[in-house]
Amino acid sequence: MAANREPTEEQRRLVRALAGFGVPQDDIAKHLDIDPKTLRKHLRSDLDRGALEANAKVAQSLFQMATQGQNVAAAIFWMKVRGGWSEKLRPDPPGVEGAPKTFTIVIGSPRDEDPELIGE
Repeated sequence: MAANREPTEEQRRLVRALAGFGVPQDDIAKHLDIDPKTLRKHLRSDLDRGALEANAKVAQSLFQMATQGQNVAAAIFWMKVRGGWSEKLRPDPPGVEGAPKTFTIVIGSPRDEDPELIGE
C-alpha cells in the first residue's frame, strides 16, 4: 500500500484473514511492506473484524458440535466457559485418608453466594 492510497479490497481481505488466524500485527505489516502504525491507522477495522469473524466461526462450530451430540468435550467446554460450570476436587472427609476423590459440578456463576451443587 503506497502512501496516500486507500487499501484495496484484496488487502482488506488479507488483513482480516491474517488477523483471524492470529498473525501478529507486526508480521501482517511486514507482509504488506508497510509500517505497523500505518497498518493500524488504515486497516484497524479489518484487524478487529478479522479476529471477531474467526472467533464467531469457531464458536459456531463448537456450538454445533456441542448441541448435536457430536462431541461431549465441546459440550463440557461450552458449559464451563459460557454456562458457569466448574469442577471442584473435594478433599478427603475428616479421618478418612486415601478415599476415592469425588468431583462436584457447580452450576452458576462463580460469584454466586449459594450455587446449586450437583452430585452430592
